[in-house]
Amino acid sequence: MAVTHHSEYGKLRSVFLKRPEQAFVNDGLISKQWRELNFLSKPDLNNAIAEYRHFENLVAGSGSHLYYLPVDDSVTMDSIYCRDAAIATDFGMIICNMGKPARKHEPAAEQREFKRHNIPVLGNIQSPGTLEGGDVAWIDKTTLAVGHTYRTNEEGIRQLKELLEPFGITIWVASMPHYKGPADVFHLMSVFSPVDKNLAVVYSPLMPIAFRNGLLERGYTLVEVPDSEWDAMGCNVLAIAPRECIMVSGNPVTRQRLMEAGCTVHQYDGNEISVKGGGGPTCLTRPLLREI
Repeated sequence: MAVTHHSEYGKLRSVFLKRPEQAFVNDGLISKQWRELNFLSKPDLNNAIAEYRHFENLVAGSGSHLYYLPVDDSVTMDSIYCRDAAIATDFGMIICNMGKPARKHEPAAEQREFKRHNIPVLGNIQSPGTLEGGDVAWIDKTTLAVGHTYRTNEEGIRQLKELLEPFGITIWVASMPHYKGPADVFHLMSVFSPVDKNLAVVYSPLMPIAFRNGLLERGYTLVEVPDSEWDAMGCNVLAIAPRECIMVSGNPVTRQRLMEAGCTVHQYDGNEISVKGGGGPTCLTRPLLREI
């Protein structure tokens, strides 16, 4: 079985997760942190645990090996969204430098776990560069798209190029719009979720024109998320195999459009673990290996 880290849609073979018990920890920590982290409202820990168990079972259904990030006093509730702190490549992990100051310790916490599991590290993004994993998506084995956002700056992108271009990787920069500004979580993958080599879920009103046109030129079919499902995280879709994906429930139009495109769609209730914190199923996972 051939595998790669350079895919967002191949059958998932290994992935990092962080359960609410290890990220939210207890009600006292939630009460202390949720406002300052810009959660929409206070998550209920018991309901979050129940939601996550269902989500975790859906991920496990792919047959993937699951790694779990532990409790770490240096990080916050946001660490449940474990994609953002690192980027997976066939040459080793790239340790990010977070654009959200409250998340600054997450990359080092994940790097400790990579070391514990003997997962190699290619390099670290250093200040003043910032780079978050939600701004990065593999288009194909040699093309990595990266969003220039308030969380990922030009210096972070320069360092990413410095790390990957010597291996023949093309960095495709998508200059993202202002949207709600620096305080909001708005990544490239907020508007773009690949679910097969030529199929992606998108929210076109907030996509850079050049990036959207580039996808069409590459032969992509775009599953459009309606305005009514944008805030409900309709565009945040995790592929666990080609055209088999997981999404937050409450997005019936997007779900129907995915099914019409030949996709199998699994849903989970994500009010506590996704909607309140602005992190859908792609954010909740740090995929490693996928089948080619």
